[in-house]
Amino acid sequence: MQTQNKKGFTLIELLIVIGILAVLATVTVLVLNPAELFRQARDSQRLSDLGSLKSALALYLTTASTPDLSGGTFSCATNFGSDKAASAATAFAGGAASAYTLKTSSGTSTITGTGWVPVNFSGMTVGSPLSVLPTDPNVSDATTYYAYACSEISGATNFTFELNAKMESTRYTTAPDDVITTDGGNQALRYETGTYPALAL
Repeated sequence: MQTQNKKGFTLIELLIVIGILAVLATVTVLVLNPAELFRQARDSQRLSDLGSLKSALALYLTTASTPDLSGGTFSCATNFGSDKAASAATAFAGGAASAYTLKTSSGTSTITGTGWVPVNFSGMTVGSPLSVLPTDPNVSDATTYYAYACSEISGATNFTFELNAKMESTRYTTAPDDVITTDGGNQALRYETGTYPALAL
């Protein structure tokens, strides 16, 4: 009579394999830091969104016969001081410039001049470069939003504007990819872009 030897893993071998997998999973989480990767992805989206919006506004300024960066809801001020134009009804609360900033959560994404950027892109003769206005990807954090302001440098057709957003990740707030201290703006915690990033939004 022959006996068959059954081969398998012992309990100790299984525990060793589970221990190794646990160590590898912990090292992977510590090295990759998924939360930071999500923050980097949102920051990349912010840079893309504001870049697209800046290009759309630049196209609007060059193609509109009588550009109106305020959509008729307010007038762009004639300097870069504290009277920069914005709608007090849609301003966000807090900060010295709160009356001069438009915030996505208080506006909409429409491109008809009633959105958080009050410019009527739909009326452009070349067609609108945007289908909707972008909004900040982190809707759960009240401190992350896109903001906009405009100002008139001199004359009736020479306008400037600023767009800004808060960066979350350490990648975009520290060297070598720091976009905040190298953007030409004047805010230490927000990325600023536009035709005049130092608009003191």
